Amino acid sequence: MRPSTYRERLIREGGALVLSGAVGSAVLLGFVHGATDGPWSTVVQLTAVAALCVWLGPRSVRKWTARAEPIRNGAGLTGEPTPLWQMPLITAGLALAVALPTQAMWDAGLRVTGGCLLVGLMQAALMAPLVGSDERRRGRSYVRLPGSRILRGTRLGFMEGAP
Repeated sequence: MRPSTYRERLIREGGALVLSGAVGSAVLLGFVHGATDGPWSTVVQLTAVAALCVWLGPRSVRKWTARAEPIRNGAGLTGEPTPLWQMPLITAGLALAVALPTQAMWDAGLRVTGGCLLVGLMQAALMAPLVGSDERRRGRSYVRLPGSRILRGTRLGFMEGAP
C-alpha cells in the first residue's frame, strides 16, 4: 500500500479543519450570546490571519519541498494524516481555552474557529495545489516524514515518480 502523499494530507486535514471551523463558528454565532461582541476586532484579527496564511503558506511549501530528502520505496513511511476526528476536538479545545478563562469572551472563541477555518483553507486550497504543481514539475511524490512538528516545520521526503 502506498503512503498518502503530502498533497493528499493537506487536502484531507485542511478540509476537516475548514469543516470544524465552519461548524464551530456557526454554533457560536447561532447559539452563544457574546460571540458577536467586538466585531471590528474579529474582522481585523481574521484579516491578519488570512494575510499570514497567504504569505506563509506558499513560502513554507517552497522551503519544505526544496529541503525534501530522497527516500527509497517508502520504507517505514505511512504518510497518514492526523486522524480527522481530532480536528473538531482541536478546534473546540482551542476555542474553549481562549473563551472560558476570560470570563466567557465568546468573540475570542469565534476568532479561533474562524482562524481554524482560514488555516484549513490555506492547506487545502493554497498549499495542496502548490505541492501538486511541484510534484508534476519535478516528477516526484512528497510524503511527510516523522519528526515534523507544528512549530518546527514539516519535514518532507520524496519518491521519484509523480503520484
